[in-house]
Amino acid sequence: MNDSSWGAPTGPGYWGPADQGHGPAYGQGPSYDQGRAPAGPAYERHAVEETRPMPIVPDTPDVPAGGGDADQDGDRGAARLSGPLFRDETPQTPQAPKTPQEPMPSAAPQPAPAAAPKQKKSAGRDLGAAIGVGVGLGAVIIASLFIVKAVFVGVIAVAVVVGLWELTSRLEERKGIKAPLVPLAVGGAAMVVAGYVRGPEGAWVAMALTALAVLVWRMTEPPEGYLKDVTAGVFAAFYVPFLATFVAMMLTADDGAWRVLTFLILTVVSDTGAYAIGWRFGKHKLAPRISPGKTREGLLGAVLFAMVAGVLCMQFLVDDGTWWQGLVLGVLVAASATLGDLGESMIKRDLGIKDMGTLLPGHGGIMDRLDSLLPTAPVVWLLLVLFVGSS
Repeated sequence: MNDSSWGAPTGPGYWGPADQGHGPAYGQGPSYDQGRAPAGPAYERHAVEETRPMPIVPDTPDVPAGGGDADQDGDRGAARLSGPLFRDETPQTPQAPKTPQEPMPSAAPQPAPAAAPKQKKSAGRDLGAAIGVGVGLGAVIIASLFIVKAVFVGVIAVAVVVGLWELTSRLEERKGIKAPLVPLAVGGAAMVVAGYVRGPEGAWVAMALTALAVLVWRMTEPPEGYLKDVTAGVFAAFYVPFLATFVAMMLTADDGAWRVLTFLILTVVSDTGAYAIGWRFGKHKLAPRISPGKTREGLLGAVLFAMVAGVLCMQFLVDDGTWWQGLVLGVLVAASATLGDLGESMIKRDLGIKDMGTLLPGHGGIMDRLDSLLPTAPVVWLLLVLFVGSS
């Protein structure tokens, strides 16, 4: 930089704008040599050595690289007024949020672990609504079962039609499978009535005709997806109405009402025992990939509860029944009910849903209540026929 840019010196010892810390401009003439080191790299190194012990260096880029002691003291004084103040404030800035962060560990919500058992107890359902709906359904079933048997057959048929509607609706919504509901509903209701009137032969014939109706009905639509639609339709016909037909066939015996009641009691008690024991003592998962809530301890509870209920029912409700038959009946009912529950859980897992429907508050849909009953019906019917006969 040229000295002329800073103006001519006014006398010995005049340093011009260097006093203000604007740049390395110095006076000319003999005054420059009085007590001053000549300009050049040596002087710059001397200046660096003098400023090295200083803890603060001014941030202004125009500070001269060399100059008098008085000039440097003035700059250092300014640095002391500005630099250290900001340096003291800078480390305090990140420490400021530490004050509210220190109580965070103690302020963390502790009831979180205690909330998990509550969800496990209620299973995510409205317990009051579930009990109310269960009592209402039980009253309807008992009244129709012991007053007029034909009315109970109608109750079975209605449950079958609603169950088919729920199943086919979920299949179409989640998988795009269009199982024809009309032939399924008509054939399912006819299947229940045929089983009650004509026994096993009538049930099988109605099942075959329903499957044929599904095949023909689906032909009225484009062929794309025909195979999966009719396959789902035949599966639905077997899974819901055909298995429900065994309940109607139990009713044909002289003590048919008590046989059906035994079947209902054993299934409900098995589910209750599995839930109660599993909730209290369950630690080992039974089928975590299918139903994470079921445990081996719960299965043991289902077996014990069903065996006790089986002994009592066979001893006091079923004609010519004995206690040991109740033990066998209880074990097999617990097994079939558990498998039925797992089977529908598998279907719902595949569909990506929690419940088949919302018709029953606290329970889900009709199919969510029939999951254990449907596969248990043929087991109980067959054992009762073997133990005490069909009439």
